[in-house]
Amino acid sequence: MPATELEPAIELRAVTKRFGAHPALDGINLRIARGVRVVVIGASGSGKTLLLKCVVGIEPYDGEILIDGGGPVLADRFGMQFQQSALFDSMSVWENIAFRVLQRGQTTPQEAKRSAAAFLLRLGLPATTADLFPSDLSGGMQKRVGLARAAFDRPDFLILDEPTAGLDPIMSSAIAALINDLSAPQSVTTLSVCSDLATVRRIADRVVMLDRGAVVWSGAATELETTDNPYVRQFVDKSSHGPIHSL
Repeated sequence: MPATELEPAIELRAVTKRFGAHPALDGINLRIARGVRVVVIGASGSGKTLLLKCVVGIEPYDGEILIDGGGPVLADRFGMQFQQSALFDSMSVWENIAFRVLQRGQTTPQEAKRSAAAFLLRLGLPATTADLFPSDLSGGMQKRVGLARAAFDRPDFLILDEPTAGLDPIMSSAIAALINDLSAPQSVTTLSVCSDLATVRRIADRVVMLDRGAVVWSGAATELETTDNPYVRQFVDKSSHGPIHSL
């Protein structure tokens, strides 16, 4: 069974991040149980990507972020897909995907390449893509390779920043299905940022909404259509009228 809310896999306590006098994250409190898929939504500039970077420890912040009740963030336990993919230009696709296991010496290059090629097939890419370089790939292909790198070594936590942005509806649906497949083991906790509501509905158990660096709503994904929260209603209805002011 997933952990209860009393035993969060990830817990944020009054997490704050300022740029000058501006609070980009403003005292965020959030508890994520193990095995739960959480998606963060909000307008551009609301702090979504910054929140992910704080959770994985690549952005300093004030407050506390606890993993399994305490201790430092251990990078080996996280797999992160960045919004712009952030692939290593000088490495082939398979070397990008298998980067962490190669760095740790957990396998041979030959086995890593075979496994990476097999993973590419799951993403709808031919195995021959393994020998290409990031510059050879379209934006959508780079997005899929970034997801493969994040999930390749089966991390405890999948952190995904706009995993389907720029993809067509068919591929977005396929990527959403893959995300659900990767997070199916109940020990895997997924924290994503996503602006495509169709994808949110497919990959989220719980949704958290940010506005100007603060949590303005949190609830089950099934409540997106029924809540009367004005922030959610404006976002879901794509209305220009309401409390949200895009930056």
